[in-house]
Amino acid sequence: MEEKHSKKNSLLSVLNPFEAFRHHETAENKRNGNPRKLKFTTSRSLEALVFLVVFFAFFGFLAYKMSLPNMLNTFMQTAYHLLLETVFYIMAICVLMGAISKLLTEFGVVRLMENLLRPLMKPLYNLPGVAALGAVMTFLSDNPAIISLAKDNNFARYFKKYQLVSLTNFGTAFGMGLVVIAFMTGLGFGKGALVGLLGAVVGSVVSTRIMQRSTLKSYPEMDSPVTEDSGTEQNISFKSEGSVFQRFLNAMLDGGKSGVGIGVAIIPGVLCISTIVMMLTFGPSGSAGEYTGAAYEGVPVITWLADKVNIVFYWLFGFESGALVSFPITALGAVGAALGLVPRFVSEGIINGNAIAVFTAMGMCWSGYLSTHTAMLDSLGYRKLIGKAIGAHTVGGLCAGIAAHWLWVLLTLIF
Repeated sequence: MEEKHSKKNSLLSVLNPFEAFRHHETAENKRNGNPRKLKFTTSRSLEALVFLVVFFAFFGFLAYKMSLPNMLNTFMQTAYHLLLETVFYIMAICVLMGAISKLLTEFGVVRLMENLLRPLMKPLYNLPGVAALGAVMTFLSDNPAIISLAKDNNFARYFKKYQLVSLTNFGTAFGMGLVVIAFMTGLGFGKGALVGLLGAVVGSVVSTRIMQRSTLKSYPEMDSPVTEDSGTEQNISFKSEGSVFQRFLNAMLDGGKSGVGIGVAIIPGVLCISTIVMMLTFGPSGSAGEYTGAAYEGVPVITWLADKVNIVFYWLFGFESGALVSFPITALGAVGAALGLVPRFVSEGIINGNAIAVFTAMGMCWSGYLSTHTAMLDSLGYRKLIGKAIGAHTVGGLCAGIAAHWLWVLLTLIF
């Protein structure tokens, strides 16, 4: 028997190179013939080794193509230009839209919009009418707004458990919607942004329905009310105390302050993620095709790969350039960082109304869900559903982009 386990462990060490370093073996593991376990310090050392290999391979590749001085200059110049030309512009939009959204909330416009949207909730999303409030709140602010509502018994009492967890997908599909639409409209693509909003609605329906279906299939016991506690929706009030002028002033200033918070939060994503993505999207800017160390240069790996299968992206999203694939890739982690790519696309002349519609739809629907779904479901106490939520939202975002493209095609044929 010992010889059999010895052969088994030898085979494992061949199949898994890390097995050769597994020297921390307990007496129990020896008796049971279980594979040896790595010491904590050894596993951390291996992780550090793998990271260093990947890190130096990545930047070494860029330095080999661009030369080290040019790569470093481009890296810093791109981040600097993004900060001045894009981040502050997005932050200004966030502050203004934050003030407007707070005013709409303070003076009851949000509740009015909720009442108008209520009839659509059950047939489209299989959610109670009060869920419309969550859609409006996330559209005016960001993804986490839906969680603060979901934790309110006056709100949650209308839901079954599987419906409540699907609010993670439902709310995320509208995150930062007002900022995204205002940004695209400010660039002169208002019609494309509105078509993109319709595409995001399609994606939200797909994502929410898939999440509900997969949750019920795996956990049928979640087809039960969230709580039996009493409460009333009328207690969900956003009105503050004071005179009309005081409420107006406080709402505008508080909303602007929350906009500053959102604007600051997007800085790391834009400067870090967008810089790397741009350096893998655009090529040299020299007149003879040489690298100069200027901002927005790079080695167009993403563009090269996307162009190889561009027929797929052209049919699905109508992308005429492989570089445009960078936007949805970036939106997976942070929609603010994805917005940082758009001005460059405009200056390159590779963008049109169709691309803006697809960007708006996928940017809104995904809105950095990979970085928010885990925290949102964890705060609701349903960590076990993270994989299902991410899978459903991935499909929903793709459907949003496809729907936006074909809606744009339909509109151009009609008008």
